[in-house]
Amino acid sequence: MLNTTKSSSMKVAFTFVLGIAFLNIVPGNTLAQEIKNVPTFECLSIYFPSEPEGACSVFYKEVANDSWNQALDLVYDSIDSEYRGSIVALNPGTQYEIQLKTESGSYSAKANTLQEHFPTEKTTFISNRSEPLTITTSGSANGYHLVTPNPKSRSTIDVRNSADYTLIIDADYVIIRDLELKNAAIHGILIKSGRHHIVVESCHITFWGRSGGPVSYGNEGGYDSGIYAEQGAGNLVIQRNLIEIPRGCANNWETGHPSGPQAISLFNSTGGNIIRYNDLITTFDHSYNDIFGGGSNYSDQGSPNRDSDIYGNIFRGCHDDAIESEGANMNVRIWGNYITDTFQHIATASTTKGPLYIFRNIFGETRSNKKFLGGSMIKTGSRDEFGGGSKFIFHNTALQPNGPLNVFTNHPDQNTMTRNNIFHCAGRLASSKSDASGDYDYDLFTGMDRGIAKEQHGKHEIPAFIKSFYLEYYPTSTVEAVKWGKVPVMIGGQEKILTDPVITIANPAIDSGIRLNNFNDNFTGNAPDLGAFEVGRPPLKFGRHANSTKWAAWELYQ
Repeated sequence: MLNTTKSSSMKVAFTFVLGIAFLNIVPGNTLAQEIKNVPTFECLSIYFPSEPEGACSVFYKEVANDSWNQALDLVYDSIDSEYRGSIVALNPGTQYEIQLKTESGSYSAKANTLQEHFPTEKTTFISNRSEPLTITTSGSANGYHLVTPNPKSRSTIDVRNSADYTLIIDADYVIIRDLELKNAAIHGILIKSGRHHIVVESCHITFWGRSGGPVSYGNEGGYDSGIYAEQGAGNLVIQRNLIEIPRGCANNWETGHPSGPQAISLFNSTGGNIIRYNDLITTFDHSYNDIFGGGSNYSDQGSPNRDSDIYGNIFRGCHDDAIESEGANMNVRIWGNYITDTFQHIATASTTKGPLYIFRNIFGETRSNKKFLGGSMIKTGSRDEFGGGSKFIFHNTALQPNGPLNVFTNHPDQNTMTRNNIFHCAGRLASSKSDASGDYDYDLFTGMDRGIAKEQHGKHEIPAFIKSFYLEYYPTSTVEAVKWGKVPVMIGGQEKILTDPVITIANPAIDSGIRLNNFNDNFTGNAPDLGAFEVGRPPLKFGRHANSTKWAAWELYQ
């Protein structure tokens, strides 16, 4: 059990229980109002107003199924007087029954995850054009306004750097599908302030923005984005897009804080965003600042703010943060992404509300320079009343060579729990700041500095991986290790004594994890494996075609 205090102005206690029996308790908490939920395709955010009553365990099942499952316990926020947390790994378009158990009662509710297919009531067909397109006609929840190419044709909007944007969305319930957007002077797609329920899918956005360069040198172009959402936009679905190669290039840290183009930017979103199965990539000479990001960082809002999922994407090519998830981070889930050629992989400063879940991601190469040996997997930080929300870091894999130097940055950090990760890096595990707090255990850490982490069950052997064509890294079944001391071995039928021989042992990453409700239910073997991949289970896949074989119109037609 882990209980931590946030700060004098905001206190957040969170409790983690691995196994609680299913109980039949009569509701007794008179202050509890109802179980509130916010769905995405594959997750449910749960909110339960209540006085603190110790652990609040979560059980769920499909309504059409009799088998109950247990999720991770909810966390408690004394400022908001509520328990909250997430159920993950759900099926889209499915009705679930939820039961919460506290010391005084049992509470039930039903919830539906979102359908992946959106109804349409109006379609606007787009031909090739050199002028920007503005969408001002809204659809509705019963039928979206679809904007797409003419059947069996390719539609390119190429404004040739003569207009600030290729596409402006000033409407709600809109789907942008299969368009190719080129040469915007600032942003490829501009989503106006307060707009909501917008889907951008299977589009190609390229060569937007100003030349860029470090702001400290007087250049402009920071936050020029493939997709830019103004303040208060939310309920955005950005999926299966190729966003690549902006016109400009961010500077690296040798000339100050990086500034330059981004693939996707959200500012103080209302939340409810789903960013999935995109290729967000670029070349070294057209590097991003952050790939996904926005602001405000130290706030109760931020990007993506709340009730949002970021998964199945390829992030490649930036000089700062690949994923900047900063602000409230209230029921934000980041999983199944491949992140490489970046400085920091995921930035979480601040996580004011939480909980934030980061699980089953691959952390690849970092971009170092003369001032730095390499970045960190996760940037942390808190400031004044902003920070202290809980963060759960499960089943991630850091790759070497040229991977992250540290697991966490040395910024102030609070309320972090790690389990079942492969932290393959040379530097630091946890922050060494006096106000840092957390629960670090059952991880494989290969570095030199644990910071405040006092792992009791963490392993230290270096794992080995098999890389596949599809950016997958499976752990090998055996690895080589040094057995220290004088060891008898058989050579040519004779026993000889060798000093510190290299021997073959079972991979310490396999079957070495601990059970985590809802996060490794389908493990194989005697126990869950460490890291992102479970041997014997289907592999992770990343990018535009990870779960779809459909080609976009701009790929098929001339």
